[in-house]
Amino acid sequence: MKNRITELFDIDYPLIQAGMIWCSGWRLAAAVSNAGGLGIIGSGSMYPEVLDEHISKCKAATDKPFAVNLPMLYPDIDKHMETIIKHKVPIVFTSAGNPKTWTGHLKDHGIKVVHVVSSVKFALKAQAAGVDAVVAEGFEAGGHNGRDETTTLCLIPMVAKELSIPVIAAGGIGTGRGMLAAMNLGADGVQVGSRFVASHESSAHENFKHSVVEAKEGDTLLTLKEITPVRLIKNPFFQQLEEAYEKGASVEDLKTLLGRGRAKKGMFEGDLSEGELEIGQISGLIDGIQPAADIVKEIIEEFHTAKAEQQTDKYNF
Repeated sequence: MKNRITELFDIDYPLIQAGMIWCSGWRLAAAVSNAGGLGIIGSGSMYPEVLDEHISKCKAATDKPFAVNLPMLYPDIDKHMETIIKHKVPIVFTSAGNPKTWTGHLKDHGIKVVHVVSSVKFALKAQAAGVDAVVAEGFEAGGHNGRDETTTLCLIPMVAKELSIPVIAAGGIGTGRGMLAAMNLGADGVQVGSRFVASHESSAHENFKHSVVEAKEGDTLLTLKEITPVRLIKNPFFQQLEEAYEKGASVEDLKTLLGRGRAKKGMFEGDLSEGELEIGQISGLIDGIQPAADIVKEIIEEFHTAKAEQQTDKYNF
């Protein structure tokens, strides 16, 4: 498969594994890159020395391109930048901040930059900042999300219409048919997160992986829009949030209830009661924990099958 994304990243398939906190360590990134996609290390949950270790191990485990996801709201971003540049990481995905802040600095060091957006407005700002591509992430996505609740089905064609740089679709994509649909809407590639949480190489706790597999339609909901919107599995902690909202909790009340380390507690330590369980709506379609390479293979094979059906007018439209 050759298109603007495969050529930009020098990969076989326009399939990117999302850089998810507590789930996307070097093992997952290397496995996806070795399978022909683009693996991403999620640095948001890492201290600088931990990121250094993960990049070193990823470089030893694959000779293919990989990336680092860098949420710009984290306090150690300066040190993360030094580590990324030291290791000559070829691609960085930035998120949760102004793309103007670091794009020029990274590109001066020969690093390709992709920024995650949730609206046309921010996509245009990212393009103006000089990024090489954007990830347009719809409301269905897991983890932190846009406040406007624009779905992937609506967001992708609107962003693709306005931008000249490549667009990567994210949010609610976990199958080959979903990948084809997103590309038919104008995307040049797709970013998949939740499906890779339920992989053997994911650094997520086994308890969390199994909760993702068990999740059904309607088991996740976007919440905490007053702080940072996040899509969570409905567990006892989520119910505490719901009760707080019913009582008219203030922003400070919500921050106090949230506390610190909820995501680590849920996704990395496996506390399914008191932890944040961040996952996307596509979890309702995930029915097993697989090797990352098998996930890539399944998605790409289904993509080609669906594309062939489309081209032979299977549906007689």
